[in-house]
Amino acid sequence: MSKEQRVLRYVQQNASRGDPDSVLAAVDKFGWETEWAMNVGDVKGLILDRFVKETAPQTMLELGTYMGYSAIRVVRLLPETAKFLTVEFNPENAAIANEMIAFAGLQNRIIQITSDSADVIPQLKKKYDVDTFDMVFIDHWKDVYVRDIKLLETNNLLRKGTVVVADNIINPGAPEYADYVRTCGKYDSTFHESNFEYSDDIDGLEKSVYRG
Repeated sequence: MSKEQRVLRYVQQNASRGDPDSVLAAVDKFGWETEWAMNVGDVKGLILDRFVKETAPQTMLELGTYMGYSAIRVVRLLPETAKFLTVEFNPENAAIANEMIAFAGLQNRIIQITSDSADVIPQLKKKYDVDTFDMVFIDHWKDVYVRDIKLLETNNLLRKGTVVVADNIINPGAPEYADYVRTCGKYDSTFHESNFEYSDDIDGLEKSVYRG
């Protein structure tokens, strides 16, 4: 059984079906007490929650579903009219996320896409009926952060005021991305320090507002 399967089983045994907050709490408890897990987590998650509440996005994209933790965390704060798409490259992780999201009762509010983000992003306008995104959360492979934010730009998926949040800026680190959003002149970008998931190590989120 993979780590992801172990987390899912723990959630199914310890959380309440249809209760997103209990699912998040179970994943966090597993991450702190049983086995480290690669989610944004409950500490940085509070910062992400604040960004979501401040932005109140009607359209949002996540790059990197993993087990579905951050999708559940975000969508529980959104109105039912909001459109949330999440992209995951790994089909095994996407399958776990599908079960996790369904257990949380949010399967009808999250559009899951299993593909390479580089293939998906150019198709979003036509295939998924998206004009622009109000918010984007980037939390997949760190070495493609820059590639994908540039793809979002060139495919006109960002508008003036779009909030782009990127995880793991310090640990494991996304220095090329941080340099890009801070110096390219297209964003008002700020770093928000926090803890690396389920540890006392330093990490943080980069919040970048597109100037249009």
